[in-house]
Amino acid sequence: MTLDPASKSAIRERITFYRELGVGPLYRRAVDAGLQSQDLGEVLVDELSAVTDEISAYQENVAQESYLATSENREDALRVILDDIGPNCQRCKLGKLGRKQVVFGTGDPHAELMFVGEGPGADEDAQGVPFVGRAGQLLNNMIAAMGLKREQVYIANIVKCRPPGNRTPERDECDTCSPFLMRQIRVVRPKVIVALGATAAKNLLGINDSMASLRGRFYDFSPPRALTDAAVPFDCKLAVTYHPAFLLRDPRQKAETWKDLQMVMKSLGLKPPPRATAQGAEGS
Repeated sequence: MTLDPASKSAIRERITFYRELGVGPLYRRAVDAGLQSQDLGEVLVDELSAVTDEISAYQENVAQESYLATSENREDALRVILDDIGPNCQRCKLGKLGRKQVVFGTGDPHAELMFVGEGPGADEDAQGVPFVGRAGQLLNNMIAAMGLKREQVYIANIVKCRPPGNRTPERDECDTCSPFLMRQIRVVRPKVIVALGATAAKNLLGINDSMASLRGRFYDFSPPRALTDAAVPFDCKLAVTYHPAFLLRDPRQKAETWKDLQMVMKSLGLKPPPRATAQGAEGS
């Protein structure tokens, strides 16, 4: 069963419009093979109408959070994003693969430094807070070695639901969840983002390269703007370092990670505590 060229063109234009808004990916839904062309057209019209309603609600939410962030009410702006995600998000398959809850983000909504990891693990899924397990304890030590407290930074992940077996998030899962992370970044407006691990780095930068090539420098980063975002656009620096979970498996890379953190500290004008060294960032 085929559509006429005019209908195909209209659907392509509408999907392009949604993608430009940052909404997607859009998926095909199985259609009864017995539908006639006229019936199929009516189904498509109904589905497009439903998506248009979702777009309108999305635009209203982004406009609201943008206004709140601009007025420095960033906690409420982040709450708008969390409410938009909902407590039982089913936008990608992770919502159906055994995760207990959405793990949103934590920390100071006015933080100058933001850490972005890969995704929640078992401890995070249980508590609803990112980086609270063994890797989280090491991250806390890394933050302390920089002369900061965990409460002074903002921490989030590329995906907000635990992948089964703690596997690496798949491309479609990252693509589905990343618009919410971009909205978080636009609200917090950090001066520096530290991407923890290859998955975070590749998704934020859109670069498929080795950690050895990605580390050791700053990247200019600007989150994509929504069409309704009234906030002043901003750029920040982005650095890449090893994920704490990787450092637990390969402690030899902790000294290299400390070099990355020192680069970030210099950029932010931070001075480490007197005893902070590469060993001080290791933890137990």
